[in-house]
Amino acid sequence: MGKLFGTDGIRGVVGETLTAELAYHVGRAVTTVLTEKLGHKPVITIGKDTRISSDMLESALIAGICCAGGDVMPLGTIPTPAVAFLTVQEKADAGIVISASHNPYEHNGIKVFNGQGYKLPDDMEAAVEELVLYHANMPVKTRGEIGTRFHGMRQMKKDYIHHLLSTLDCDLTGLRVLVDCANGAASATAPQLFGMLPLQADFIHTQPDGININEHCGSTHLESLADGVIAGGYDLGIAFDGDADRCLLVDEKGRTIDGDKIMAVCATELRRQGKLSGSTIVGTVMSNLGLHEFCRKNGMVLVCTDVGDRHVLEEMVEHDYAIGGEQSGHMIFRQFATTGDGELTALQFLQALQRSGAAASELVSCCPQYPQELINVAVPVDAKQRIMGEEELWNRVRSWETELGGDGRVLIRPSGTEALIRVMVEATTDDLALSVAGDLADFVRTLS
Repeated sequence: MGKLFGTDGIRGVVGETLTAELAYHVGRAVTTVLTEKLGHKPVITIGKDTRISSDMLESALIAGICCAGGDVMPLGTIPTPAVAFLTVQEKADAGIVISASHNPYEHNGIKVFNGQGYKLPDDMEAAVEELVLYHANMPVKTRGEIGTRFHGMRQMKKDYIHHLLSTLDCDLTGLRVLVDCANGAASATAPQLFGMLPLQADFIHTQPDGININEHCGSTHLESLADGVIAGGYDLGIAFDGDADRCLLVDEKGRTIDGDKIMAVCATELRRQGKLSGSTIVGTVMSNLGLHEFCRKNGMVLVCTDVGDRHVLEEMVEHDYAIGGEQSGHMIFRQFATTGDGELTALQFLQALQRSGAAASELVSCCPQYPQELINVAVPVDAKQRIMGEEELWNRVRSWETELGGDGRVLIRPSGTEALIRVMVEATTDDLALSVAGDLADFVRTLS
């Protein structure tokens, strides 16, 4: 059997690998699996980002859910973490997000949360996959058993915003921030959220048109934010991705503050409050050597998982850790959320910044950063696993690792959502990291 769910739900180019027909069948399958598991008609929330295809996929999902006898609570355009939060608040049985996160507009995705706000368990994903991919004869309801679409749900975003505000216990008066909403879901919440805080917030990229989501903006394109922070003399720049489940920052000098540095600052603040359980940060294998060094010097433990916020969260839940995340900006604060939340991350960092009395550049200097080069190599989607199994590649990696010694490292992994192999190298200098990464990327291309 093929694979429907990847590391972050179902992803694809809309109209090619992700179609309205597929979304319809996914809606039916999710509802069927939930009904069998729960023994009653399920209630499912749905939220979406601003892609041109999101309305179409939402309609198809709603049709599939109602056809199978489920009720639907459409939340409108709203961040991914808001769907997780509102699913729990409304005691719904599941939540669905229509988004492809940081990817270009032609991509979209379907992600499913369970009733506790966590990503759907593997066994339920497998059950949904089996129904969809084997074209199973799923039940079709009729008469009074057809599902209902609830109305008036879009006002619930206010509940989410008030939840975010409740996580603060520090006066942010005097701070000046520039916020990049990536022409995505944050455009629907961030202006209201920051407008309710006692700070000055200005905004860029808040005019989504269906195709400009993540386009030269947001957490994957920080250039315009950095320029704006410097020109406007802001204390901090804040960038979200398309569905606002990740956040990267820019200091007052226009320099990037990545997830590793955000975690170092916020973990320090949590420890000051006595809330850093196990004195532990959960990162991934992509976490910079600088974060490892920070933890050693500050008496903290860094636990590294495979890439993906699902793996980070599983580790956090199993051992009751308070903070975890990825260098790319997915941050999970378990006291307040069940998934990565970009706006929550921004608030927690702003709180630490205000309490420190320091400039952002000074605050994050506690966590060094080794030069790192990441090259994404496009490969045929069906060649990823074959390339990763090539012994010649790993002989070349081992040779470079020997040359780098203990002052660098090499990481090669397939993307979980795209037809890419990612080559990452850390070294003592930018030139060395670039040279090694370039060599390995070229070698991967010869294998494709």
